[in-house]
Amino acid sequence: MSQDDDTETSTPSRLGRVLFAGGLAVLAIRNLTNLDGRIAYADAKGVPAADRLVPLSSGLLLGGSLGIGFWKRPKLSAGSIAAFFIGVTPVMHDFWAVDSDSRDEELTSFLQNLTLLGAAIAFFKRASQD
Repeated sequence: MSQDDDTETSTPSRLGRVLFAGGLAVLAIRNLTNLDGRIAYADAKGVPAADRLVPLSSGLLLGGSLGIGFWKRPKLSAGSIAAFFIGVTPVMHDFWAVDSDSRDEELTSFLQNLTLLGAAIAFFKRASQD
């Protein structure tokens, strides 16, 4: 692999950014278009000020995903995405604290978010090298 293949403008890097950012942008938009449902779920999980935190955190995710997709302010963007997952994952997907009927679904969501957090950290690291 040449050095050019490892830059943020290479095809694999661009494809990875678009897939990662596109998926997260869709999730953020879904959150923002169903705010009442998301706020109610966050309230049920005991999130304080859910009516403010849900739109704020969804905006954080949307802004970060757009930044990664267009590779604009990538450290800030990846940091925003990481902050979203660090804040949201243990509160909203607390598989250890739910009944056995909900445990598998919450564990799956927890692990998916953990995986996305790992990708955000990798993008942050990559942006730090630019």
